[in-house]
Amino acid sequence: MRRLTTAAAALALAGAGLAGTAGVAGAAPGPVGKAASAATCSTVWGSGTKSATDSDSKPLTNIKTSQNPCYDRMVFDISGATGKLGYHVGYVDTFHQDGSGEQIPVNGGAILQVYVSAPSYDPATMKQTYAGKAGKSLPGVNVTGYKTFKDTRFGASFEGQTQVGVGVRARLPFRVLQSGDKLIVDVAHTW
Repeated sequence: MRRLTTAAAALALAGAGLAGTAGVAGAAPGPVGKAASAATCSTVWGSGTKSATDSDSKPLTNIKTSQNPCYDRMVFDISGATGKLGYHVGYVDTFHQDGSGEQIPVNGGAILQVYVSAPSYDPATMKQTYAGKAGKSLPGVNVTGYKTFKDTRFGASFEGQTQVGVGVRARLPFRVLQSGDKLIVDVAHTW
């Protein structure tokens, strides 16, 4: 709340022609509406590794992406999951396929590695539930024109978890959320 109040005060001073006055930190040139929108984008998520050890062990059925004003979003659909979902998300220097250790090239300024505690197959029948192929782009996902996402690669589904590499513009703040049976990874457009 304090950040919004400070931004509003800076915008009011900027609107009064005082943007160049000392002591008005954070006043941005340009239309007030655009500055106000930028002020509402949180970048306090940090870029450190985030994880949860919980696991529902239901299979992964789909991965989708979307663009938002402040971040790009990747959603892992674990249909039928009712409890907490396990994950391990963090930046890596190189993306190596889980199990084989083979390096998989990922385009972008940084690589965000995502492990979801959900296999891409049904453990009871061994039937594939998500059509990802090692080293290939995620099926049905096109990140062309995204502000932050630059590439996606399927790593593996190994020992009950699925691995994905996301090429991003730079090492930017991200958060991990759960909504029902979906695990959500948001990567901010800026710091």
